Amino acid sequence: MPKKKLKEEYQPGGSKRHVILDKAVAYLKDPRFGLQSTKHIFLVEKMGLSETEYLDCLNNATVEEW
Repeated sequence: MPKKKLKEEYQPGGSKRHVILDKAVAYLKDPRFGLQSTKHIFLVEKMGLSETEYLDCLNNATVEEW
């Protein structure tokens, strides 16, 4: 099966990148999706987030709960 690729507007620098990042924050907050390490691997390796984007999303998910 060929590897799926994000549309250009959802890739880093794209006009709709914020959509991916917003969904990543919601994903990080949801305990149904497993451990933090599993979420990290999915977001970085499968969704293409940079480490900086991942850490920003993780921070946003944590801050919103306080």
